[in-house]
Formats: sequence, C-alpha cells, structure tokens
Amino acid sequence: MEIRRLQKLNAINLKKQNLLADCENCFALCCVALPYAKSSDFAFNKDSGKPCDNLQDNFLCSIHQELREKGFKGCTVYECFGAGQKVAQHIYNGKSWRDFPETAENMFLVFPIIRQLHEILYYLHEAAQRSETKRIHEQLINAYNIIESFTILTPEEILKLNVNKQREVINPLLIQSSKMIRETYKSKHMPRLKRELFGADLRNKKLSGASFRGFLLIAADLCNADLRGVDFIGADLRDANLSGAILEESIFLTQAQINAARGDEATKLPAHLQMPNHWSKDR
Repeated sequence: MEIRRLQKLNAINLKKQNLLADCENCFALCCVALPYAKSSDFAFNKDSGKPCDNLQDNFLCSIHQELREKGFKGCTVYECFGAGQKVAQHIYNGKSWRDFPETAENMFLVFPIIRQLHEILYYLHEAAQRSETKRIHEQLINAYNIIESFTILTPEEILKLNVNKQREVINPLLIQSSKMIRETYKSKHMPRLKRELFGADLRNKKLSGASFRGFLLIAADLCNADLRGVDFIGADLRDANLSGAILEESIFLTQAQINAARGDEATKLPAHLQMPNHWSKDR
C-alpha cells in the first residue's frame, strides 16, 4: 500500500510543471479574453475578447519589462496556473484565435474555466505533497485525478461544467488538509484575529498555524512575522509588507499573492515560489 501511495504521489508530482504559466506556449489568452477597468492596476479600459493595446503579433507584451512602471500592475499579479498553455496547446491543439477566428469566442470562454480548475489542482497538489496529510493522500490524489479529467474534455463539454459545484466538493478536503497541517504549527499564544485586517500592525507576531483563509490583509504590516504553516487560500495580500517574514512551510500561498505584496531579500518564501523582481526595486 505504501509503495502504491508513493507511486501515485510521484505521478501527480511530475505534473507540477503543468500548473505553472508558460507564456511562450500560450496565445496571450489573459491579454485578450479577460476584461479590465482603468484603475491603479490598469492604465486603460479593455473589454473581454479585445486584445490589449500592448499585445504584439507574436503574442508577447511590448512592455513586459515595464508593466508596473506603465500602469499595469494588475498584469504582474495575475496567475493562470498553467491554464493558458493547456487551452492553447491541448484543448485547441495549437490553433490560435488569430489564425482560426471561428474558435475565438469559445476559446475565450473556456480559458477562465480551465484557469479555475487548474487553481483547484494547484491546491490539491500542494496538500497531497505534505507529510501531515498522509492519512488522506488517497482522497487528495483521487480528487486531483477527477478534476484533471475535466481539463481534457472538449470545449463544448468544458463550457457545460459547473466549477462552483466542483469547488464545493473539493473545499471540505482542502479544509481538512489545512487543519491537519496547521495543527503542527499552532502557537499557544495565538492572537485573536478578525478577517478584515486592512493596514493591521502584525509586525514580529508569532502567527504560525493561523488560518488567513479569505482574510483581507491589504497593506497589513507582517514584517518579520512567523507565518509558518499559515493557510493563505484566498487571502488578499495586496501591498502587505512581508519584509523579513517567515513564509516557509505556509500552505496554499500562490505566486500571484506574493507578486501583489511587498517584501525583501530577507523574506523566507516556500521553495516553489520566487521573489518578485519589483521587491528589490521598491526598496
């Protein structure tokens, strides 16, 4: 049984790369399919299905290295979890919306659905890799395989999926995983926290094992905080100060959340996440 469990874990671990954005094998779907409004995150309005003005013929961004400086901070914090290349190269077999305009409308509708499914896979993958969840590894792996099977359906079948229903099915398993992991990190002196922590002063706090699930931590100061084993699923970390914070071994933290926050070279991130370039520039 143990050998079989490890074999299954290794099988989904090999697919980890599929949950990371590979822009070179995408048709810039996030730059076309998704709408955005002029704001502090975007310099102008864009409708769904309309290519961004900065998009080039080769599907690359003409201001990629200057997005934040040019007023497109929102682009730097977006994460498709590998949905772009899945839609482009697998579901549509490498046929772009430019060369085959008849596919554009459905492709732009399929993309956000696959993105949501890949996000679920990201969380299931992480939960299944943790030793603390060993007792439910079989359930996590089975759930992963079921969700993955939806991502290889035909476009017509994908458009009929009820993603919210799938989230409802998976959510209890993720909550159970979170509790099992956080239990090993919980501090006896954990402060009582409310869900809305706009600009909260949490410097140097020992918050290991806390659940920030769905918390609003916009501009919160978490400098030098101990955040090991913290559940960050759905947490809003825009402009949160993570300088010197210990985020190693935290769970359900994404690159998009890190990109939206502020930090420095002293911030200790989980091994699968990278320090954003703008952190060094913001100092």
